[in-house]
Amino acid sequence: MISDYFRQRSPAPWSWRWSLVIAAWLMLIASVASGHGVAGDDKAFIEQSTGVQLAPFIYLGAKHMVTGYDHLLFLFGVIFFLYRLREVGLYVTLFALGHSVTLLYGVLSGTHVNAHLVDAIIGLSVVYKALDNLGAFQRFLGVQPNTKAAVLIFGFFHGFGLATKLQEFTLSPDGLVANIVAFNVGVELGQLLALGGILIAISFWRRTDAFQRQAFAANALLMTAGFMLVGYQLTGYFIS
Repeated sequence: MISDYFRQRSPAPWSWRWSLVIAAWLMLIASVASGHGVAGDDKAFIEQSTGVQLAPFIYLGAKHMVTGYDHLLFLFGVIFFLYRLREVGLYVTLFALGHSVTLLYGVLSGTHVNAHLVDAIIGLSVVYKALDNLGAFQRFLGVQPNTKAAVLIFGFFHGFGLATKLQEFTLSPDGLVANIVAFNVGVELGQLLALGGILIAISFWRRTDAFQRQAFAANALLMTAGFMLVGYQLTGYFIS
């Protein structure tokens, strides 16, 4: 059961090493939050593209997901305590279904949402998953949210987050549907590539004696990163 041991034991004693880790983590998240988007060369290509360009848009979608640290932080939290590949596949499928629907709908329908608010909700999804991994909802509220439903719902918001990046560009209607579908396929491929690396790293980590001691701190850091993403985006919303 996910995070059962958090309900049975207190967290490991803190140390100065974790303070250094936190400082490095927060600096990384702050720099990533300010830089996350589409690179200048990629932006120029997207705006100048006409006709069907399947391979380039697949590449751009994969690149965006691999460098989309807000999405990867959420997925890291989702699979943190999943030990069976069947469970990993189920949750990843739910997330992919959610963000694929809203990515395609948002771009093709022209539905606009405020990018800062959507990205703030994406930050909250990271906070939610960290709290869920820590068993906080059961411990303090006496309820356990439906994790599968939460992953699907947050997937919708992650998809809108991707859509807002594409809505910033002037997209040619010639080949638009095929190109956006190709971009979404690239997102899925990038997600699988990134998840493969994360799963390998976590698998090795779980084999160490330190995992049980460090899992609490790792999810505390994940929650802190989520709050930083929320704060950054809300600040952008109020000053824009």
